[in-house]
Amino acid sequence: MKHFKKFKVFSFRVFIGLFIIPFSSKIVAQYQMKGKVINDTIYSKVLTVNKIELNTRRNIKIYLPPGYSSSKNKYPVVYYFHSLFENPNHVISNHKTPEIIDKSIAKNQSEEFIFVVADFTSPTIGSLFENSETSGFWLDFIRKELVPFIDQKYRTISDKNSRAVIGHFMGGRGALKVAMTYPEIFSIVYALHPVATGSGYLPRASLDIDWNIIHTAKSYKEIEGTGRTQIFASICQAFLPNPNRPPFYCDFLFEKDEKGILKLNPKNVRKEQKEFHLDEKLDEYVDNLRSLKAIAFDWARFDQTQAHVISNRRFSKKLMDIGVDHEGIEFVGDPWNKYWGDNGRIATRVLPFLNKHLKF
Repeated sequence: MKHFKKFKVFSFRVFIGLFIIPFSSKIVAQYQMKGKVINDTIYSKVLTVNKIELNTRRNIKIYLPPGYSSSKNKYPVVYYFHSLFENPNHVISNHKTPEIIDKSIAKNQSEEFIFVVADFTSPTIGSLFENSETSGFWLDFIRKELVPFIDQKYRTISDKNSRAVIGHFMGGRGALKVAMTYPEIFSIVYALHPVATGSGYLPRASLDIDWNIIHTAKSYKEIEGTGRTQIFASICQAFLPNPNRPPFYCDFLFEKDEKGILKLNPKNVRKEQKEFHLDEKLDEYVDNLRSLKAIAFDWARFDQTQAHVISNRRFSKKLMDIGVDHEGIEFVGDPWNKYWGDNGRIATRVLPFLNKHLKF
């Protein structure tokens, strides 16, 4: 009986071991960064002007390459703009972008550069990378405060040819807008699946937006979680600001007539489109665009919002028509599954692009 009990215990351990061994064999050691990510803080004066209670204490995540601590060298800087509803932690911990950069440097596939991820969050959906007296003067924040702060505190090559801006989704739109607005600061831009490069194919009246809840809400919190409705309320705050119209402090694409009936306001629609859609600004910024050293953007063919795909195709075509040299690439995938990882597009496309064009 004792031998039988011992056999049962032994058999159970072997049985458990059969399951433990295969799983343990898949455990991968955590990558040890050669460079390091540090936290810093900037106190913004520019962002004090707003109506949405922005926190003027902005956190910054900064990746310093391996050679930074052991040398006195100066380095190019790449600024990253995160998308709406995201924050710097998504870029650092979820997408692990500094780790991708670090691995590429360790393999001698990339030169060393400083990588900066500022906090563009807000009480709404986050920055739309515009100047608005309602939702904040974000373009001024980048130009007047963020870039000078980094150049003064870190060993950077403070030259436009050694400074690039990249971003994803709404941050991709921001990267393009900042580069075309400030070519004297940023000479290189790569936008990852940018949105709002054009109007797509649907008229504003066809968008699935609950304008009634926007007009009846007593605070912004009442529209949180409403998807596209919340997004377009924030778009109106950025591009149709009205500091005398609480609680949203903006005008809207649909307004109530004298009978209280919601109707499309064509004047507001055109004002919003002219400011939000980048293709509407091409004639104004054509000289700036032509002066940039390198422009690239790509987009995923299977974005569920096909307006983004169509807009990027047309945006590339319009850039060609006005004589702006650029790379415009459509790839198989959606906007969320192809950029990150050891074999993602940041590693295989963006980093080679930066290494080719940045002045080291």
